[in-house]
Amino acid sequence: MAKVRVRYTDYFAQTIQRMREDGLLLVTQGGDGKPNVMTIGWGTMGSIWSRPVFIVLVRPSRHTYSRLEQASDFTVNVPPRDLAAAASYCGTVSGRDHDKFQEMHLTPIPSREVRPPILKECVVHYECRTLHRNDVVPETLAQAVREEAYPGGDFHRIYFGEIVAAYADEDAAQRLPK
Repeated sequence: MAKVRVRYTDYFAQTIQRMREDGLLLVTQGGDGKPNVMTIGWGTMGSIWSRPVFIVLVRPSRHTYSRLEQASDFTVNVPPRDLAAAASYCGTVSGRDHDKFQEMHLTPIPSREVRPPILKECVVHYECRTLHRNDVVPETLAQAVREEAYPGGDFHRIYFGEIVAAYADEDAAQRLPK
């Protein structure tokens, strides 16, 4: 399936919906050149500093965190519904101990502008370069959110990635929810 360039806003609603349903697949690549995939369920897209951005949250305990700190580029890949099991798996096991690409039959292919690959089986792809990162500050976080999302600590680092390329399968509109 050919991947065609799209505006980063073209699949905004579908991207957010897929993130809320099964999660999106964040791909990073450390200094060793080995890619890693992790499911994300928290994030958003928008415009900050007059640039298109994808904001993702990653906990320091995650393997992905160390890879983002080594090489700050990343890709966000929107899986179709038939990859729900892969999204679930990639959110529950660590790339430190598993080859999630092989185990879930995910094919990393070269991206266009950044080092980490995209996932061939996904429908929409966002390539990002980190513009800024900051940590969630527990003291300034609403008490209810702190209690629900961080009962054991491990507060996220927030990565603001400039979207430098966005593209999708030619039939993406038919493969994603309306």
